[in-house]
Amino acid sequence: MVILSHPVGNQNVRQALAALHGEGLLDRYYTTVYWNQAWPLDSWLPGGIRRELHRRCYPQIPTSMIDATPLRESMRLLAIKLGMRSLTRRDEAPLSIMRVSSTLDARVAAAIERSSSRAVYTYAGTALHTFHAAHRQGMTCIYELPGGHWHFNAALLREEAELQPDYASTIEIVERSQKLLACADEELAMADAVIVPSHFVERTLSCANVPSGKLFVVPYGAHEYANPPARPPRKAGKLRVLFVGALIQGKGISYAIDAMKMVGSLAELTLIGRRVGRCRAIDNAISENRWIESIPHSAVLEEMLKHDVLVLPSISEGFGLVILEALSCGLPVITTQNSGGPEVIRDEREGYFVPIRSAEAIAEKLELLARDPALLESMSEAALRRAREFTWANYRAKLVATLGQILPMEKGACHA
Repeated sequence: MVILSHPVGNQNVRQALAALHGEGLLDRYYTTVYWNQAWPLDSWLPGGIRRELHRRCYPQIPTSMIDATPLRESMRLLAIKLGMRSLTRRDEAPLSIMRVSSTLDARVAAAIERSSSRAVYTYAGTALHTFHAAHRQGMTCIYELPGGHWHFNAALLREEAELQPDYASTIEIVERSQKLLACADEELAMADAVIVPSHFVERTLSCANVPSGKLFVVPYGAHEYANPPARPPRKAGKLRVLFVGALIQGKGISYAIDAMKMVGSLAELTLIGRRVGRCRAIDNAISENRWIESIPHSAVLEEMLKHDVLVLPSISEGFGLVILEALSCGLPVITTQNSGGPEVIRDEREGYFVPIRSAEAIAEKLELLARDPALLESMSEAALRRAREFTWANYRAKLVATLGQILPMEKGACHA
């Protein structure tokens, strides 16, 4: 049996839970805030609060398998709503996500001392105390690293801060504490197996001397439509360009903005994502383009169906889930080799790869699609076909098969 922990439970975590539970491998899931839509109080809450809490529902597994530690995370969310940035932004701040993760880590470590589970599966930032306790119990330590190794990221993004000083305030890795980075290295060293979503992340681990035998690549999946919705016909006029993700330089936001200025009246841009830091250039961009700060995942997919192409010029990103989501909605994707895109996109078929830091290359591809509706339609159809090869069901099967390689299971206890 496997213990899994994560502070916020994003989409790939939920799919991992479904995979483990479906195979009878899940012992318990540890997280921060948990909510159940079936609770009577749910219908009495204001709509905004209810929507936020619904993001912390886990219909993939029974309530009896969930252990929540909500206090610090609830305070963090409240501080964010009240604009109390000093309590949340920096790693050492009392309500930072790192402090939230550390609290969860300590909770799981204490639970492991009383557990008979055979393995623990956790994520970067929540593993230090968990792995120490697991080693004392003789448990297998499985570590998922969704993004590139911090040393690789830090070097690349410090360089980016010098190249794009107007966006430097959005580059969070520059502000990471040395204590936190040392903990990240210790977590990685203690892991018996490291699961990564792309070969890009795998390559970044070369600077950490992680043995290749410990590394397992399991690409994420896309939203699965039982009956894929029809895309509305494209209207004559501007190419509808979409950017989804935090408005940070790590995702190459400046290059997307600059590319749009280059193509001018040929295209229009929608930005979906939160601001990070104080950045005048970002403020200008959201005033000049359509901007949606935060919407539910289902609404993001609806927006994708209304657009023509996704632009994600990432500087360093382990696996942009938004890439697969865009493909599943029929959007070709313009991205870089540092996005996880090479796991799923074939250049000039479902999208285009451009060099990092090249607004010119992005603009060239946008202009090509804007001026050739037949090409855009062909790539849209190819995107839909490709997405069917990378469903969440396929991810779950791949993850279970990978765990079968990692864990010394009894015959038949873990299978694809």
